[in-house]
Amino acid sequence: MQRLRIVGGLAGVNQYTKHEEQFWTKDLPRLSDGRFSASIVPFDRAGVPGQEMLNLMRLGVIPFGTALLSQISVQYPELGTPDMAGLNPDVATLRRTVAAFRPYLEQNLRERYGAELLAIYIYPAQAIFCAKPLHSLADLAGRRIRVSSATQADFVMAVNGTPVTTEFSELMSNMNSGNIECAITGTMSGYSLGLNEITHYLYTMPLSWGLAVFAANREVWTTLPPDLRALLRQELPKLERAVWAESERETGAGVACNTGAAACSRPRKNAMTAVSPTLQDEARRKEIFATRVLPAWVQRCGPICARVWDDTVGPVIGLRAPAVQ
Repeated sequence: MQRLRIVGGLAGVNQYTKHEEQFWTKDLPRLSDGRFSASIVPFDRAGVPGQEMLNLMRLGVIPFGTALLSQISVQYPELGTPDMAGLNPDVATLRRTVAAFRPYLEQNLRERYGAELLAIYIYPAQAIFCAKPLHSLADLAGRRIRVSSATQADFVMAVNGTPVTTEFSELMSNMNSGNIECAITGTMSGYSLGLNEITHYLYTMPLSWGLAVFAANREVWTTLPPDLRALLRQELPKLERAVWAESERETGAGVACNTGAAACSRPRKNAMTAVSPTLQDEARRKEIFATRVLPAWVQRCGPICARVWDDTVGPVIGLRAPAVQ
């Protein structure tokens, strides 16, 4: 029996426990009639720095790995193109954005990292949890808000808030200490953390989605038995679709459980107030993305990001990249 070593996504969330872990430890042996198996560990419990995931894959240290685009785009901003804050207000838009970006991502991973793209995963929508009353984007002015990416920070500054970059594992301690007043995180992630016990308002506008890529070191990939490669090429798109469906379900379930709605199937329900974005806020989101988030991203990254945007996502959104100053 050939056994693969996999570094998966974030620990403790359904995308990992119900899907990634299930596929590699249970489904792969079953689908291959016991000829192939795998062990998997989440990257945040494996001592793997998220920003170094692709470099470690290029070196062959990690043969198969899941990398968060928000983390690897710190070094290469163009890889964060499809999940900038304010870009994708719903899953339908996100699907179009990712489809437009996928060929570039596949080529870039192969040429820069010697990695073979096998799947793209998403996490539930990143929404805003706040302790104090929140009725619109304008109410975020003056508040210290947890962010997890540079473009989230750009968005927060555009509404006159103060972004505080905070690791997911440190979110609760920062909120409890008063270092942050609001937090951008997944709707279900916030519920699982217990964020709903110390915040009272959930602003449901999806700011981003937490894209992740699953890839293999190409040397390792090409040395796999042809029937195993064929099996993975057939089954990993199904895993990708299952993860996307789970994330879409969890976005709604997170809102339901945080607010105590009947649609929540979890035993613990809370009584947060869900605040939906108004038409004015939707217009403001588009304006912030076009005039603040996209230009700031292009200025940080330079001509390469402008070119990547205009060649991939820009035509889908109907927006050209601004000139680099």
